[in-house]
Amino acid sequence: MSDGSSFYITTPIFYVNDVPHIGHAYTEVAADVLARWHRQAGDDTWLLTGTDEHGQKILRTATANGTTPQEWADKLVTEEWLPLLKTIDIANDDFIRTTDERHEVNVQKFLQKLYDDGYIYAGEYEALYCVGCEEFKPQSEIVDGTGEYEGQKVCAIHSKPLELLQEKNYFFRMSQFADRLLALYEERPDFVQPESARNEVVSFVRQGLSDLSISRSSFDWGIKVPWDESHVVYVWFDALLNYITAVGYGQDDEEFARRWPANHLVGKDILRFHAVIWPAMLMAAGLDVPKRVFGHGWLLVGGEKMSKSKLTGIAPTQITDTFGSDAFRYYFMRAINFGQDGSFSWEDLAARYQAELANGFGNLASRVIAMVTRYFEGIVPPAGEYQPVDLAVQEVVRTAADDADAAISRLAIHDALTAIWRIVDELNGYITEQEPWSLAKDDAQRERLGTVLYTAAEGLRALGVLLSPVIPGATAKLWEALGVEGELGALTAQPLRTAGHWGRLPAGTEVNGLAALFPRIDAEAVAAV
Repeated sequence: MSDGSSFYITTPIFYVNDVPHIGHAYTEVAADVLARWHRQAGDDTWLLTGTDEHGQKILRTATANGTTPQEWADKLVTEEWLPLLKTIDIANDDFIRTTDERHEVNVQKFLQKLYDDGYIYAGEYEALYCVGCEEFKPQSEIVDGTGEYEGQKVCAIHSKPLELLQEKNYFFRMSQFADRLLALYEERPDFVQPESARNEVVSFVRQGLSDLSISRSSFDWGIKVPWDESHVVYVWFDALLNYITAVGYGQDDEEFARRWPANHLVGKDILRFHAVIWPAMLMAAGLDVPKRVFGHGWLLVGGEKMSKSKLTGIAPTQITDTFGSDAFRYYFMRAINFGQDGSFSWEDLAARYQAELANGFGNLASRVIAMVTRYFEGIVPPAGEYQPVDLAVQEVVRTAADDADAAISRLAIHDALTAIWRIVDELNGYITEQEPWSLAKDDAQRERLGTVLYTAAEGLRALGVLLSPVIPGATAKLWEALGVEGELGALTAQPLRTAGHWGRLPAGTEVNGLAALFPRIDAEAVAAV
């Protein structure tokens, strides 16, 4: 088991049946922000993402496109999913594919152990199956169809007809773990977050658990069951294991002990798999359950969940091509309370870009660098005696940094940004009130001018550190402009948890020119998106 300094965070692994949309990117960015924060704070951090490539849905998609499942997966990963990570500036440590040998071999090892220990048995099963969810649907997620599907049973999530499947499968004795799961939720109330997600999971398990069908014999695109190759492993049972096969399960005990257990970020629609089935699987194998399962909300467009099948999917490049990756990352982390549903609108994105990024943060940075250049020949001046107004800025920086770190520890990224933005607002108000341009006209106020500009520049230094996990591109430019030694984001330069410690920008540092961090975007360009 990893020590307390380990921070292993995962995204779901995404189906390669289609191209990514901003709902996928939202989860990736959230995980990346958390990983960057912990990495910069000195924690032993590991960010895993990847793709889920087995199952009936992928087989059918590939067949419909006149290719093999493996060729289809290779194409989507190469042309869509890996480029997505560059588009939104994800600094992942690993990318796992369920078709990787390291995954397939160790899934079989895990399954064989459960079989040998008596947790798997053969049986027959008949139930309504959703290919989109790759799941036999519980009664609560089966609804009557309408319109073209009237008279049929459809999936409540995908609104597509369910298929009645009858197969001889292998089953996992999940029903044996209901009491242990309820005890887990009771002993560790933060195991499933947020509270609404925890309540949903507890309610589901209290209704009783059925054994889980974990193999399929009606198609062959998947990992072979090791003791019966006429069956392939159920895609969810296969996919969940990526979180341990990627960090050494079955092949590198030292790495596995270093990393596991993980923090899982998932969409709330797949919460039950991660908070019920997954810990039960781990319990059966004698392994630690995850540290935390966080089920975030959906991105809504026109009141509906982001979906390619419903034509509400928006490609991330539709946003980044106009606003840039930093604005993409900032908007989704700031505008939506992480853990709740959130509505996306182009108008809100454009308004926040202009007001908060361009006018708020970007203009602040440009003004301070320009004034240091103009009034002190580009050299950060020493501070003289601090007045109460200067000390008030220092207090805002200190408390905001502490509050942001506390918010990150509970995965409240939106609260962290709210705290950090107090510094932006404080510095803008401070400059307006102190009027360094007026001080510069009076030689007798030279020392005071130096104090004001040092305070503003040091505040920018803190902002650069604190905002680096969210807007890495813009803060890297700011860092270069401030002339601070060391690479921003590197622990040796400015450890994140000391960001609020005053005086870490040495007087005498030479600043460099700074182009607009968030250039003005023409209204016609926004309208054309």
